[in-house]
Amino acid sequence: MAGRVAAVDCGTNSIRLLIADLVDGRLVEVDRRMTIVRLGQGVDASGAFAPEALERVFAAASDFAAVIRAAGVGRMRFVATSAARDVSNREVFRNGIEERVGIRPEIISGEEEAELSFRGATTSLDLPAPYLVTDIGGGSTELVLGDAGGVIAAESLDIGSVRLTERHVTTDPTSAVELAAITRDIDVLLDKTRVPLDEARAVVAVAGTATTVAAVALNLPEYDRDAVHRARLTADQLRDTTTWLTTSTRAARAAVHSIHPGRVDVIGAGALILQRLVDRLSVDSVLVSEHDILDGVALSLG
Repeated sequence: MAGRVAAVDCGTNSIRLLIADLVDGRLVEVDRRMTIVRLGQGVDASGAFAPEALERVFAAASDFAAVIRAAGVGRMRFVATSAARDVSNREVFRNGIEERVGIRPEIISGEEEAELSFRGATTSLDLPAPYLVTDIGGGSTELVLGDAGGVIAAESLDIGSVRLTERHVTTDPTSAVELAAITRDIDVLLDKTRVPLDEARAVVAVAGTATTVAAVALNLPEYDRDAVHRARLTADQLRDTTTWLTTSTRAARAAVHSIHPGRVDVIGAGALILQRLVDRLSVDSVLVSEHDILDGVALSLG
């Protein structure tokens, strides 16, 4: 089935849009954009969206709606993930999005989020199976083990770059005590995951944390999507980059042009999630992909 589709993914830290032509089960990209909105600001502590966070996401959604209308999109899905699952005022969010975009956002489960990330990340990849896809977001981390036949096991963990930063970080640079607390939170959930991590023969890391870590590891003068997509980071590169991101000052990170300003304060916690995960696996590198849940949502419209 052919046609022009739009997918919107509203996460804890960012809202993203993909417009693509769906041709014979594959996507031909027309437009892809992202805005940092920090929708999950304070959610871990308050259990509700902050009014200023809602205003930011509504403004971005209005901008996306105009782009979608101009592109002549035939079918669309708007999905919301971790932050929207956790809050008491989710209907304010849903009503505001529907008013601006014209469709009611789907607050998808962690399991569906994981499966959509897997589909988006692994289309057209040739990897030794089974392979693990990890999507480290602002509020949650998805782990999906699968192969060409689909998902074998999946789980959404309540650890993310924004959640852990807000929960533990108060100093600049992050103190050793704070890093230890973040590490404990990560390890507790990785210890308990029902996804059999030891079976993974390859790892694909997707979404903003992983792509930002890759850009820093590659010493890119500015963010370059083409250079990041399908970049392979060795375990040593990942460890060295994570060490710098978690021990540097905010000003030092802000001076690195490949780090989006909206990720400067949370990228250290996100990188640490990825490193702690890879340390448990029998792999010597990580494949980073620009294709993720957004692509999976678009493919689901076929």
